[in-house]
Amino acid sequence: MLDPLSDIIALLRPSTVFSKGISGAGPWGVRYSAFGHPSFCTVLEGSCRLAVDGTEPITLEAGDFVLLPATPAFTQSGFEPVQPVPFDPHASVGVTGELRHGRQDGPPDVRMLGGYFMFASPDADLLVSQLPALIHLRGAERLGVLVQMVRSETGDARPGRDLVLARLVEVLLVEALRAVGGDEAPPGLLRGLSDPRVATAIRCIHDEPARPWTVAALANEAALSRSAFFDRFARIVGVPPMEYLLGWRMSLAKDMLRRGAGKLDEIAGRVGYGSASAFSTAFARRVGMPPKRYAMTAV
Repeated sequence: MLDPLSDIIALLRPSTVFSKGISGAGPWGVRYSAFGHPSFCTVLEGSCRLAVDGTEPITLEAGDFVLLPATPAFTQSGFEPVQPVPFDPHASVGVTGELRHGRQDGPPDVRMLGGYFMFASPDADLLVSQLPALIHLRGAERLGVLVQMVRSETGDARPGRDLVLARLVEVLLVEALRAVGGDEAPPGLLRGLSDPRVATAIRCIHDEPARPWTVAALANEAALSRSAFFDRFARIVGVPPMEYLLGWRMSLAKDMLRRGAGKLDEIAGRVGYGSASAFSTAFARRVGMPPKRYAMTAV
């Protein structure tokens, strides 16, 4: 069976990766405005405070890893009372040098490696909407190594740099998201994959999206009664099984249309529709425009 998490990350195609060193010393505080793109950070030494809008403030320590899937506004600071300095992250896009907050000379109180990336796919909400605003992992050594590799690759201009960075960020995403499952995750794919019965159904959908799935057929695969499966899937994933199936089929279809991967009737067949007209009707209802128009506007 296919891996649904890998499927989605592959469709999102993370790219345009930047990273930089970040440090702070003395009394310091920075108020970042909302950025909108995924950002990440690992703490190399020292500690600081992080307050992401909509979440409780936390203390970051050496070895911690943070992923902000949509990077809302947040405040980062030392532990002394200070008025945070406003900072627009868009103003530093593309800047890869070290950023120092607070006292500019002497040893820092905290050293971090941070960065951000963008999704090439316009369907980024497919994943981001199912994630917490803040992912904080303690003692994440593997993720710390990955961030340092991203930093090293960002600073070089070696052949294949962009491809290496894209692959490193894909691995970084998988490593971070693996740790977010379970009851602590919000309803969505990650929580669904942590439930063995629901995960079986999700993998069936990803493995054979063109199969004429019904709730009863998926319930049978999950070894549950129809009603128990429907309730469990909807509660854990956040949408009913057929809604998830439709969403995944349309995500695949949009990707194929953007890439020009086949004629309309071929794409229709690959995502479970018996005719191009039936697919066009379903696509327009879901996306808001016919598939041919979508293909032209998505180029």
